[in-house]
Formats: sequence, C-alpha cells, structure tokens
Amino acid sequence: MQLHLYNTASRAKDPFEPLTPGLVKMYCCGPTVYHFAHIGNLRTYVFEDLLRRTLEFFGYGVRHVVNITDVGHLTSDADTGEDKMEKGARREGKSAWDIAKYYTEAFQKDWKALNLLEPTEWPRATDHIAEQIALIRELEEKGFTYSIAGDGVYFDTAKFPRYADFARLDLEGLQAGARVAMTEGKRSPSDFALWKFSSPDAQRQMEWESPWGKGFPGWHIECSAMAMSLLGETLDIHCGGADHIRVHHTNEIAQSESATGKPFARFWLHGGWLLEAPEENASGEKSGKGGKMSKSSGEFVTLDVLIKQGYSPMDYRYFCLTAQYRNYLNFSHAGLDSARDSLRNLRKRTDVLIGKTTPVRSDKGQEWQSRFLEAICDDLNFPQALGILNLMLKDPDLLEGEKATLIGEWDRLLGLGLTEAEKPEALDLPEDLVPLLAERVEARRLKDWVRGDALREVFRARGFVLKDNPDGSVGWEKVSG
Repeated sequence: MQLHLYNTASRAKDPFEPLTPGLVKMYCCGPTVYHFAHIGNLRTYVFEDLLRRTLEFFGYGVRHVVNITDVGHLTSDADTGEDKMEKGARREGKSAWDIAKYYTEAFQKDWKALNLLEPTEWPRATDHIAEQIALIRELEEKGFTYSIAGDGVYFDTAKFPRYADFARLDLEGLQAGARVAMTEGKRSPSDFALWKFSSPDAQRQMEWESPWGKGFPGWHIECSAMAMSLLGETLDIHCGGADHIRVHHTNEIAQSESATGKPFARFWLHGGWLLEAPEENASGEKSGKGGKMSKSSGEFVTLDVLIKQGYSPMDYRYFCLTAQYRNYLNFSHAGLDSARDSLRNLRKRTDVLIGKTTPVRSDKGQEWQSRFLEAICDDLNFPQALGILNLMLKDPDLLEGEKATLIGEWDRLLGLGLTEAEKPEALDLPEDLVPLLAERVEARRLKDWVRGDALREVFRARGFVLKDNPDGSVGWEKVSG
C-alpha cells in the first residue's frame, strides 16, 4: 500500500517516499524546557509517535530527532521579551541550567508514560552553539544578514523571495500593520533574529562569545543547525504543531535554504491544536474560557494532573487517537471519560485473546487487515482505524486466533499495549500514595533498602501490598478483607 501524508508545503496529501530508499530522516520540534509540558503540547508528540510507528511498520528505518530548546526562545515571536529559560529561572529561584535539567527530565517522564518511542537523538540547543554560529556566518557571507547595534544579527527576509510561500503570508498587510510598532532598526516586521546580543545592563546565565559579540542564539537558527548537523541538508519529514507554521517553520525554511540552496524538508506535517472546551457541571453551568491550551495563560493541564484526577496516560493517548491529528481536538473531562470507558471496553475484548495468535490466512482476516492499513495510509486516519478495530473484534466469522494476531499487528501502530495484560495503575491509589510509588522505584535504584522498606510499610498500613517488578517498576495489589 502507498502511504499518503498531508504536506503543509503543498496543501495536499502526497505519496510518501524517502530520498534514501529504506531510510527516513525525521526532525520534530521539541519542548522549550522552562516549564512542564501541557497536554496540548503532548498531543503533538503522540501524533509524531503514530507517524514514526507507521513508517517503521512499513519497513522504513527512521532517524528520529527531537530537540530540547534550553536557550534562546523569547516570550514573543517578534524577537522581543525575555528568554523563557531566564524567566523560568527567576520564577523558581534556580539557575537556568537547573531549570533546563529539571523540566527536560519531567518531559521525558511524560514521554515514556505515553508509550512514545525513544527518538534516535535528543540534541540540546546549548550543546550545538558552534554549529549555530557557523550557520549564521554562512548566511552572513552570502549577504542574508544585517546587524542592529545593541540588539542582534537579523535575517533579511527580503533577500529570500519565497519567504511568504510556505505559510501563505500577506507580507504587504503585515508591513502595513507594523509601521507604528516595530523594533527600531528592523528593515521588515518579518525579519527575525539569528543572534541576540547580551544586554550590558543585565546579567544573563546563558551566553556565549561570537564573531558579533557576546550573546545567545535565536530560537529558529537552533532547529536548522541541529537538524542539518544530525540529518543532513534535506530532511524527509519535519514535524511540529500548527502554531509553528507562520513563524518558526517559515523562518527555518528561509535560513536553511538560503544557506544551502537546497530544499530543507520534503514533507511538513503539523498537529492541530488541543482546545479547552468549557466544562459543564451537573446543573448545566459552564466554566472555563475555552480556546487553545497554552502556558502563557498561566492555567494549563499536565499529564500528572490527569493522573491525579484518576486517568491513566493510555486514557489520554486513546483520547488523542479519536481525532485526526491535524484537526482541532476539544478537550473536556467528559470527552476523556468517554475515551477511558472506550479503552476499558476495548481491553475487555482484547485481554481474552492474549496468547491465542494464529496466522491470518482467511479472506476475512486479509480483508480486515487491508481495511485497517488503508485507513492508516490515508494520512494517518487513526479514528477510522479504531472503528475498524472494534468492528473486527465483533466479527463472528473471524477466528479468535486471527483476531489476536491482528490486534498484535495493529497495536504496533496504536501503541496502546493491547497485547499485554492490563496492570494495576497508580491512578486507582489514594492520591497521596501516588508519588510514593516513584519514590519506591528510586529507592530500589539507589539500593536504599531502609527507605524502600519504610515505603512498603506505609502502603501496607493503608491496605496495599507492593510488588517489585523485574523491569524496575513497582506494582501493587489491594489487600483483600
């Protein structure tokens, strides 16, 4: 079957083939690690995981790079405001380096909880400063840059005639709207910073010497430099959220293609926003303002919050599967409840089939396989694929062994763990015991047996018996009676 993916560059579903037969080079814009990732951010990574699984299912090797932005992402896309890392450090009274480490680890914990496949590389922007400086120098030598005293080195978008093409931008309208308020010295509101100078009036924690003076890189140059240094000058696939299209990815294209003279990425895939639907109580009253989930509002939902509310990470993963990745998805607890119920019902039907696999030889089995894969090949139509899975399980003419085999095949794509018996989840514990499970795992890792035994007794006193699993995780059982 031919895989078709919706390419933002062409605004069409294009047949996908990599430049190098059998190998896909895929770059995904990663988190800015100044705060916890919210579930809207995580929805994008779930979609990218589905893409990765699909490519590998069809036999491709995938070099998958997810960057960590730990410097240079300002609070405004207009190259104004402060660095988000410095802002996070001031908020918590820690160093920017400590903030980056803490929130990187928190993000990677969420990543594993959602059963996302580990990327080939996790490059950090601060580890690739030399590559960023080299790329800026190349742009400078080719005449694409200019400097603003006391501010930084900028990319001149007028020198890249195709700047507006990718996002279908109205540059004339942008110019007209920006005549009153625009950074002094910028030639165009669409020009963007490649390198920002450190202010002589403020002490920065993250800054480097450069040919233009002490400072730090712009957010956009980081991704281009890391992607090209790890994957080459032309990527097969570049992914991110839909909010990256107008500024971040447009700027990546401009600077990368100006430097190399080659297409930066052949396919651009973007995940749709997670919208916060106003919640409705038993009296029909609604609360919450709705709209796109974002950190700038100060109120956002994390995966840990959902777990404490009684949901599992797989409940949220299933919820993400219920909408096509590039469409908006309205988040509400009622919607998540429905996803949890659907996943539980699905597991009831799949758990009884574990271990019963037989080869799929019947025409019926082949037909179901074709229908499922056709949905996946149609731009990752996982909502339709879920529907086909549920219909297949209800088919009275299909042998249980073939159903079991198809579940195993399809779950390689879904990533829901349907081929494993469901384990007790921490979400069913009293809320105050949930974080103690992680403490127990850490105590075992450090061989702190005294702390481990103390935690075991805490659980026993509350009516739970801990079970240490060979993989390092900790399970539990409720004591009967």
